[in-house]
Amino acid sequence: MTRIGRGSLAGVGALAMLLVGCTPVQPFQAGPPAPSQSAPSQSAPSQSAPAESAPAESAPQPSSLDTPPAATPPPSPYFAQPAPHPAPGQQGNGGIQHIVVMVLENKAASQIMGASEAGYFNKLAAEFSTAANYQAIMHPSLPNYIALTSGTTAGITSDCKPKSCTADVRSIADEITQSGRTWKMYAEGMPAPCVSRDSGDYAVKHNPFLYYPTITSDKSSCADHVVPYERLEQDLQSASALPDFSFISPDMCNDTHDCPISTGDRWLSREVPRILGSLAFTTQNSLLVLTWDEGSKEDNRVATVFAGPAARKGFTSHAAYSHYSLLHTIEDVWGLTPLTDHVRNAPLMSELLNQ
Repeated sequence: MTRIGRGSLAGVGALAMLLVGCTPVQPFQAGPPAPSQSAPSQSAPSQSAPAESAPAESAPQPSSLDTPPAATPPPSPYFAQPAPHPAPGQQGNGGIQHIVVMVLENKAASQIMGASEAGYFNKLAAEFSTAANYQAIMHPSLPNYIALTSGTTAGITSDCKPKSCTADVRSIADEITQSGRTWKMYAEGMPAPCVSRDSGDYAVKHNPFLYYPTITSDKSSCADHVVPYERLEQDLQSASALPDFSFISPDMCNDTHDCPISTGDRWLSREVPRILGSLAFTTQNSLLVLTWDEGSKEDNRVATVFAGPAARKGFTSHAAYSHYSLLHTIEDVWGLTPLTDHVRNAPLMSELLNQ
């Protein structure tokens, strides 16, 4: 038997290492970035192009068999492929899991702030964060709702019905869907999901999502997302059931439109504790925003409060904000692109957040 010397073994090892070293390295394919857990940026608004333009297509991923990838269809101008959603219980961009926006009706800030008829609201304002110089966009109601949810009035200047006018623009619902998050509109008094006509104390003009064709064109999806307010009780039973973004419109009495401020304040004193006491707010970092759609002809400032664990406590801001600022802040928290220049140029309300 021929013996193999140590020198020969070393030569064979060196040759093997050389061959391994010559093996070409396969390029690393980066996946989508993980959601950031950093606090929301307070830098100046971006001056990038408006979000209405179609998003760029992502580069195709190479096949494991090195076969040419299939052609990717062009993206929709309203919806793109969903981005990864933060895992349940983890913080997404800005660390806020749920945002609930509740809009009341037709009262100037001077009628609410410090008023005895609004005792519960003022208690929330003292405990959490208040925007003392927050302006509505215009009159009447509907253009404010459209502006708050899309960043434009879409040319609407009246309280027209969805059958006679629509807002054919991107909305926050489109962005939420595109980002892989969830949303829902809760309308008090609406007799059934996705009903676009007035009924009793339910006014469709206070339900902006029924003016967006991207929502109403899919009746099944609309029925899943635009629902009667009673559905909220069920969704508050677990943190996972409550959508990431919720928009609440009380009926025409409880929103202080047709009934006294004290009636709306009593409604708030019943409903807000249910939200703040839910698992989505007691086990996660969530935000409740209370505001009015518009003020009076003499003063279009409206009372606005940030409440919940994501809100700064005992703080009052005198900076000039508007409905566009609120929309911009929601987008910024979740890393979404501002929908319009109105939103992009509106100051962020980050100082009202608990950072």
